[in-house]
Amino acid sequence: MKELIKKIKSSQDLSQEAENYLYAISKKKTFPKGAILIRQGQRVNKIYFVIDGSLRSYCMDKSGKEHTLQFGIKDWWISDYIAIHNNESATLTVECLKESTVIEFDAKKLNNIFTKFPEYEPFQRNLLERHVVSLHQRILNQLQLTAAERYDLFLEQYADIEQSARNYHIASYLGITKESLSRIRVEKNKK
Repeated sequence: MKELIKKIKSSQDLSQEAENYLYAISKKKTFPKGAILIRQGQRVNKIYFVIDGSLRSYCMDKSGKEHTLQFGIKDWWISDYIAIHNNESATLTVECLKESTVIEFDAKKLNNIFTKFPEYEPFQRNLLERHVVSLHQRILNQLQLTAAERYDLFLEQYADIEQSARNYHIASYLGITKESLSRIRVEKNKK
């Protein structure tokens, strides 16, 4: 939790009362590789801040094919925000790709922080803005970049994830087949 408090305090003041509230509504947990934190179809009431490890969120389409939406690495947040916001069942599954330590928050209690401690709002607004920008950039990259260019960006953003993510996780995130990913890697190694 100290890591998150430090991150918040690096961009704004946080009262001791607000800091105590964050401690009260959170739990530091370590999950083994393969652990499922959220399962598609279940009710969602948790949000996770990643301290260490790597996770991914993905959905399954009607034919059973997985589509990776996000990887969660150190200092990132991960959950099924659509399910939380719309108060519906999860459309995503969140799993640990390797042993991961997270701070687990009750989504409703975390949301109440804005009412109780308005000073927290700028930090959260900044997070939301960065998240929206990231999603828009990802959409534009999918539309405008070649698969090889998307892979290069992936390697920049997720430098260490290849050791824990399977090829089909990466390929589904990039919107390509495993075979295309293999060809891109072979071409990259030739250079």
